[in-house]
Order: sequence, then structure tokens, then C-alpha cells
Amino acid sequence: MSEASVQIELLSELSDANAAELELLLGQLSTAAFDRSRIAAMLGHDGIELFVARDGRRIVGMATLVTVPLPTGWRGHVEDVVVDATMRGRGVARLLLERLTSLASERGLRTLDLTSRPSRESALRLYEAVGFVRRDTNVLRFTPQPTDGTSSH
Repeated sequence: MSEASVQIELLSELSDANAAELELLLGQLSTAAFDRSRIAAMLGHDGIELFVARDGRRIVGMATLVTVPLPTGWRGHVEDVVVDATMRGRGVARLLLERLTSLASERGLRTLDLTSRPSRESALRLYEAVGFVRRDTNVLRFTPQPTDGTSSH
């Protein structure tokens, strides 16, 4: 694969083939269960865009761009960046991130953030190479517990 053979596109349709490929990618990223209805909801949400990297017809990477208007300006966040294990080290993640940073600039976003564990040293080097800057901050997370034994999301 050369970078020229990989195309970055905005996913607009969740075909059976797309769903199967996204499920494989998500399994390499997280222990979160794949939920086709959640992906479909994302594709229909105005503030969320799912970009995929295709090598030919096969999806080999993905990244989510979330944009929101806040009192301090339009802000963006990159989520769920993953490249298939067989394609890592070939520039796929760089192409995805370059597309998202380019869109952030074109749209006049005030900031574009992403988070990554400190142990992911090669990913951090890539993020810095495409223009992200480490910040002296703490990421805090609250995980709500369902009150009725079910989850709505």
C-alpha cells in the first residue's frame, strides 16, 4: 500500500460491509461493544463526522470529528482514531489526522483536541507531527451509572 492508494472519505452510509469493517476496527481500539444503531445515530448527527480510510474498497482506518458550538467558540474533538493492525506504520493515521486538522482550520474552529494515553508513545509522536501540542492539563472523567439498570447510550 502506498499513501496514494488510501483515500479518506466521510462515511455517509452504513452498509453491511461498512458495519462489519467498523466492528473489526473498533475491536482493535476498545473493549466497547459494537452497536450498529449507535453508529447509524452518529452518521445522522449534525455535530459528528466519521471519516474512514479506504485501501481500495476496504475500510482500514477511522477517526471521528466532533464539533460543538460553545460560549468560547466552535470547538472540535478527535475521537476513536484506529488503523487496522495490518496497515499500521504506513501513513494511514497521518492521512486521517491531516484531513481533520485541515477541516478544523477551514471551519475556523477555535481548538481541536484529542486525548491519548502517555504509554502510546508512537501515537503521541504522530499527533505532534501533524500539529497537536501537549498541554499541561489533567483529563478528568465521570462515568455515570444507570439508575434503572439500563443504558440509554
